[in-house]
Amino acid sequence: MGEVSEKRPEYTPKPMSSTTTYALGAVAVVVIVLVVLAVFRFGRDEAAVRNDGYGPVHDPAVLVVLQMDSSILLGKPDAKKTIDLYEDPLCPGCGNVERIYGQELAQAVDEGKLALRYHLVNFLDEQSASKDYSTRAVAANLCVAEASSGPTYSKFHTELFTTKRPSEGGDDHDNAALADIAAAAGAPESVKLCIARGAKVDTARATAKSALDALGKALGGDAATPAVFDGDTKVDVNKEDWVATLTP
Repeated sequence: MGEVSEKRPEYTPKPMSSTTTYALGAVAVVVIVLVVLAVFRFGRDEAAVRNDGYGPVHDPAVLVVLQMDSSILLGKPDAKKTIDLYEDPLCPGCGNVERIYGQELAQAVDEGKLALRYHLVNFLDEQSASKDYSTRAVAANLCVAEASSGPTYSKFHTELFTTKRPSEGGDDHDNAALADIAAAAGAPESVKLCIARGAKVDTARATAKSALDALGKALGGDAATPAVFDGDTKVDVNKEDWVATLTP
């Protein structure tokens, strides 16, 4: 992987769920209303969970691979299709995509219909109490992906983005707590130590920046999460059947 510049991107990433990012002086109210209307599905706690009861990936034949660019590939080697998902661990919209569609995606992975390539970003660091939660959570994902099974990573990722996801502006998990979440998902002691010691934090900071740059380029310079791509085509995750349309 080439050298990653530490210069801040020229665009300002905007999470789908955060109206504060869209406050632009006199037009703030209008913009916020439009944003709320555009992403209302991700703010509705009552949205129906797809495949409720299935749980995370559980087929031991599913592998997790930490790739050269530190994206995380979850799936069977002969999966029919690979899709790309961009997420920030603190992003409420990302959490709702995982909550609503995560189990449906897990079944598609178990059945070999899909493989999931996660690109984790960290532009919400400043919205966390520690000011670096997203980066540390990305690092924890790297630790788990490097030395755990596919089902273990899936369980950890699910927990981190749903029941264990902190709120923007609220308290977040320190490294010891992140390590405990990984251990509860079945990760070995070496992974727990990797997370607790912050062994991959510097790597996470650099690769999250690269992923954010790639997302900004794919979206025409305006990065936002959650974002899902089928090849070069952005998937509309506001459509209830988007997973089904990818797995005919």
